[in-house]
Amino acid sequence: MAELLAKTPCSGLVPVTHGAVTLDEVAVGPITSLAPYRGQRAALSSALTETVGLGWPEPGRSTANGDARLVWTGRDQAFLLGAAPDARLGDFAAITDQSDGWAVLRIAGAGVEDVLARLMPIDLAPDRFAPGHAARTLCGHMTVSVLRLDTQAVQIMGFRSMAGTLVHELETAMAAVEARARLP
Repeated sequence: MAELLAKTPCSGLVPVTHGAVTLDEVAVGPITSLAPYRGQRAALSSALTETVGLGWPEPGRSTANGDARLVWTGRDQAFLLGAAPDARLGDFAAITDQSDGWAVLRIAGAGVEDVLARLMPIDLAPDRFAPGHAARTLCGHMTVSVLRLDTQAVQIMGFRSMAGTLVHELETAMAAVEARARLP
């Protein structure tokens, strides 16, 4: 009988470093999609505050409490990362386990915005996209969720099925930025 081995989405693809920028996979724990039922966002926010210590994030933002994080991912949708949802949340929202469906990467270092500017059509400068800001956007031709972690680090969540392409696109942009920096 074959013996199956569990692998992460980016197993064997990362870490990658070019110049001052490093790309690595992040283990965020459980990933749960929360979509409040009509008229239940306030009740869901209260239940989240009671159970996880986090209120519902504003559009384009995230909230954090220890390892748990709520990340806005679209209209009336957020991802709960790093904490299992309490069963009571099901009274106020549709809850879907997304843990196996996403590749989560962290790209960090001086010049990370230069790398991402080659692939993403949004301004990720730290003064515009500050720590805690979140967006759904494109990375090349793939839809991703982007979260600013700190002034030199960004978390990128892409579909697991596109993990190899996502890493390839980011690594290619990293190499191009490093090569340009070496020009006289």
